Amino acid sequence: MIIDVIGDIHGYADKLVGLLKQLGYVHNGQYFVPPEGHRALFIGDLMDRGPQQVATLEIVFAMLDADVADAVMGNHEYNALAFATPDPDAPGEYLRSHDTVHTRQHEAFLAEVPFGSAAHQYWLKRFYEIPLWLETDYACFVHACWDVDSMAVLKPLLTADNCLTPHALEVTSREFSTAFDALERVLKGVETPLPDGLVMVDKEGTERKRVRVRWWLDALNQRTLYEVARAPASALAQIPQDVLADNIDFALKTHKPVFVGHYWLTGTPEPLSAQVACTDYSAAVDSGYLTCYQLDTTKPLPLTADNFVQYRHDQH
Repeated sequence: MIIDVIGDIHGYADKLVGLLKQLGYVHNGQYFVPPEGHRALFIGDLMDRGPQQVATLEIVFAMLDADVADAVMGNHEYNALAFATPDPDAPGEYLRSHDTVHTRQHEAFLAEVPFGSAAHQYWLKRFYEIPLWLETDYACFVHACWDVDSMAVLKPLLTADNCLTPHALEVTSREFSTAFDALERVLKGVETPLPDGLVMVDKEGTERKRVRVRWWLDALNQRTLYEVARAPASALAQIPQDVLADNIDFALKTHKPVFVGHYWLTGTPEPLSAQVACTDYSAAVDSGYLTCYQLDTTKPLPLTADNFVQYRHDQH
């Protein structure tokens, strides 16, 4: 079996259709049928940002309903649920605030699916059906980070299939809680505090006192923070090059290959490490390419750059 692990789509249905056709999928009038011996797996962040929100969701969920594909939840699907869910402890507020930054992140989706509409309620229900992670005999699939310790915290809150419940959504939305931190790890990655007094500004203009790290590297705490940080070049330039990353509490506890999205990579696709591959190559911007890793379940390792496929929309 070949698993076509497809990166973050973010509402670019045209790119998704182009990639599926390039991979040999054929639409039968209801859904895209994979080539014999293939199955698709969507690594999360199906929505937000792009110009074709509903079209993207309809393609993906038609394949899920036909049982020719699987998916894991991205932080944007999670955020959509929290953005739409009233906070029972704060009348008039929501589990994810409707501040300027959060509203801007979500505006492309809400432009097509008005807040509180029947369509909105329908897609929120469908998002609850997406598991936070999947593990098979041959590989692990998660949106941002395969952290078994965080998963152990979340597991009692989830369904048997690792899906959120309304209660789990509420509990994991509470900042400064163990469940919140665990959810952040799984859907957003590993972060560590910046040195005292240092603040970075992310791509959306938000000031941050923590930096995301490349958790897939070996010996994280024996490297400099500059070396392990996962941030734009402009942000990395603000990190002193001699500060050691000595407080990162993470270890990859599986021998299987791990597939993620989330990280806005660019350039020629290649594995992040001998064990980890990312399929997010910035399709959420017009210049980025929707990317797939074709995983042979009979020989999952070694990971190789030859197994990546990109749909070069600007060449079609």
